[in-house]
Amino acid sequence: MKRPLRRSFAVLIFVALVGAASLSAAVRRAVAPAPSRAPPPPPLDPARLNATLLRLAAVDPSEAPLRRDVGELLEGRLPASAARARSSWRRGDRLVHPLHLHHHRFPLPRRGRYPDEDHDTLLHPLPRHEQQLHIDPALRRALRSWHRLRRYDPAVLAGLPSLLSLPGRIPSCAVVGNSGILLRAHHGALIDSHDAVFRLNNARIAGYAAHVGSKTNFSFINSNILHLCARRPGCFCHPYGHGVPILLYICQAAHFLDVAACNATSSSRHGSPISVTDARLDVLCARIVKYYSLRRFVAETGRAAEEWDRAHDAAMFHYSSGMQAIMVAVGVCDKVSVFGFGKSSDAKHHYHSNQKAELDLHDYEAEYAFYHDLAEHPQVVPFLKDAGFAVPPVVFYH
Repeated sequence: MKRPLRRSFAVLIFVALVGAASLSAAVRRAVAPAPSRAPPPPPLDPARLNATLLRLAAVDPSEAPLRRDVGELLEGRLPASAARARSSWRRGDRLVHPLHLHHHRFPLPRRGRYPDEDHDTLLHPLPRHEQQLHIDPALRRALRSWHRLRRYDPAVLAGLPSLLSLPGRIPSCAVVGNSGILLRAHHGALIDSHDAVFRLNNARIAGYAAHVGSKTNFSFINSNILHLCARRPGCFCHPYGHGVPILLYICQAAHFLDVAACNATSSSRHGSPISVTDARLDVLCARIVKYYSLRRFVAETGRAAEEWDRAHDAAMFHYSSGMQAIMVAVGVCDKVSVFGFGKSSDAKHHYHSNQKAELDLHDYEAEYAFYHDLAEHPQVVPFLKDAGFAVPPVVFYH
């Protein structure tokens, strides 16, 4: 009987010793100081942060893909990035798109119902097995020239009246956006009272004239809209009338084929050609919007500006049609009024459609911050202040 008792007593002592050791370790962990963590990096002072934002805003991630696409076009091939649109650039057994740019005049082909014997044929029928564009050397020179213009030159803003072949600056302009907030007010008569009215992306005015006016002097679209128009017979993209000029900014290089086709097939019926905006203006707009997007990213997330690329599809990030339309108006008008820019939770994204979601490739909040500075403190707008250009009064109507 003594051995079992001794064995049980030994087990009890062992359990007690283990419990005491565990308790001692737990007490030590409880009273021990927490492991030190590296302190967060101190925030950059405003001057250094601004310099970082300016440096990063000047980087264009889309330049390399664009250079590749331009190179493929110059070699007579449709860019790989435009593969999904290839079918819309063919008519039967031939590719029908020559290349025409606003700043480089050269002969255009005319085919079908509107032949013109004074123009050379720049594209030739292709056998079905051949997938190559036969482009006149003049067209290649024009494309190279456009690509070379893609550089930072803020002085382009002052030269816009001449680049757009205007006789001079316009006394007053209204830029009409497409936001659903337009339906809250009856600004139609006020809009039409301006000397020139800019409209965006072929927004409808029939049935909305009391809110958006009925007058149109410039139609501003992006090349994605034109690509849809190019599929229509005669490339109809003139809902505001045949005499209203179209200003277009290019979203991808292959869309120059749409510009060429539409100008070639429709210029006999439309009084004004489709004009591509100067590539230097594209660069200026891209830098301004990216700066404000970077600044917003840092302020809202507390992360380093260098991490902006991870939160955005940097190669696809782009300013909106409305932003560049406002920039054009600033460059050619003595007074600018802006309507239909902004959003509200109880308003549609576009007044003339049921679209509610915004496009991810735009940072509208960053653009709104730019608009605020443009109207209230134009002297602080980065890159724009390098132009040596006096920004005209800009008023936003909400």
